[in-house]
Amino acid sequence: MIKVVTNNDLSEAKNAAAAVIDFNATWCGPCKMLGPVLEKISDEMAGQAAFYGVDVDENSDLAEEFSVMSIPTIVILKNGEVVAQRLGFAPEPILTEWLKSNL
Repeated sequence: MIKVVTNNDLSEAKNAAAAVIDFNATWCGPCKMLGPVLEKISDEMAGQAAFYGVDVDENSDLAEEFSVMSIPTIVILKNGEVVAQRLGFAPEPILTEWLKSNL
């Protein structure tokens, strides 16, 4: 399950042992394609990492904090520190492999 972040509050993700953050927007075509893929992966990887969705239009401070210039962007945090970042859509097998190798 992907938790939706609001009010520029990412404290829960920063306090998690491992977190996957999807920076997206409702008008973004690749973001719409990525959403269902990440939702499926989040179910499969439950317990390994917490998954969060950040709409950059509603949470522009977070987008700026993480230097997100293009979307979709996926950021992996471990103990509040960025350990990996990926830009753009990727099919499920590639994305799953990338997440597992960075978690």
